[in-house]
Amino acid sequence: MTVRYITEADDPAAISGIYEKSWKSAYKGIIPQEWLDSIPEGKWARHLGRTDMKHLILEEGGVPLGTASFCASRWEEFRGFGEIVSIYLLPEHTGRGLGRLLMQECLDGLRSEGFTRAMLWVLEDNLRARRFYEKLGFTPTGAFIDDEIGGKPLRETAYTLAL
Repeated sequence: MTVRYITEADDPAAISGIYEKSWKSAYKGIIPQEWLDSIPEGKWARHLGRTDMKHLILEEGGVPLGTASFCASRWEEFRGFGEIVSIYLLPEHTGRGLGRLLMQECLDGLRSEGFTRAMLWVLEDNLRARRFYEKLGFTPTGAFIDDEIGGKPLRETAYTLAL
């Protein structure tokens, strides 16, 4: 198992495919199915070139199984925090400790950039993800964002962790 930073040599479409498959699995029953079914191939590929974020890939035998991104918090109320922007695994590889491995690499990356606190947003209805973050020591702050995806109102809640 290898976790490393994404480079220009990596295939953005393949990495975007991890996001797409993960969304379709993780958000089933949370985000409207019609919207999930309409996610186009390559939807997240352009985001991988953002220089204001660090992007990781988790591979096994050279095959990409997961991806994660982190940066300085993009939110005024969390100024000075590092932000875990995303952690996604191919659905068939969940439950193997790979999410924990990706999270550890993100947190180590934030520490190396001088951050002493981390934050993230999670869909309030995504109980599996919330349990995962809580097991890692993240705690909800009470801050939230109201959003809408596919015509369905959704709420994201903020979690923080002292590094």
